Amino acid sequence: MTSFFQTFADPGMDLQSPAAVTVVMPSVLRPSLERALLSVFAQDIPGTVQVLIGIDREEGELDLVARVCRRRPPNRVVQVLYPGYSTSRRHGGQHAPRDGGALRLVLTSLANSRHVAYLDDDNWWAPDHLRTLRDAMDGVGAEWAFSLRWFVHPESGRPICVDIWESVGPGRGAFAERGGGFVDPNTLMIDQLACAWAVPWWNHPMVGDAEAMSADRNVFAALCRGHTGVGTGQATAYYIANPDNNIHSVRVKNIGPRYHEAGMMAGSRES
Repeated sequence: MTSFFQTFADPGMDLQSPAAVTVVMPSVLRPSLERALLSVFAQDIPGTVQVLIGIDREEGELDLVARVCRRRPPNRVVQVLYPGYSTSRRHGGQHAPRDGGALRLVLTSLANSRHVAYLDDDNWWAPDHLRTLRDAMDGVGAEWAFSLRWFVHPESGRPICVDIWESVGPGRGAFAERGGGFVDPNTLMIDQLACAWAVPWWNHPMVGDAEAMSADRNVFAALCRGHTGVGTGQATAYYIANPDNNIHSVRVKNIGPRYHEAGMMAGSRES
């Protein structure tokens, strides 16, 4: 059985020195991981960025990360954890979340930075994403921050419009009444030390969630209860609108004709 912890870094890189930001990326090695990882390499934030990729399950090629890391800038350290088994009950593991099991919790605790951001392997960021999040936190002494996001068509890969309905922050949007609002993990940055009591919620989906995909709602609720957050007001995350999501039909209705127009633009996939 294959298992490993592998580091991609320049010779002489001091791994003990804290990074400006750590990026946590659970993955099943989908081909889209390349686009996601390259968007992290393109970030314009000063200093070192540590990228922690946790492999939940081998559904793609194990050498994908190594190939992409040939394009890694000197101030990016990529570390890959694969225990050789999935921690998610979906694939026979012990932990409830279907989207990565215990990986977000484990990798957040492993991060060599106070500031931790999250990116799924099918989404990506604009080059100023990490910098604007960190600047927003530093500017007001916030303990967590969030950006806005673009909806992206799942077939053409083309950005459709900025999400003004769902991931819009505390007390706002479609989930304001029953959930206190919402922030997509792909838009989130936390101070993992200040928000230490929120981090374990990555392992706990909401009670009654048969799909076990709602741990992010509990993390958001914990952040809102005890910590100061701030929004950048900028849409710097690109989120694939999943047709299997149970609110996809509502989402398409809200977006209107732009959704179908973006779907007709095959071959215009952005990265």
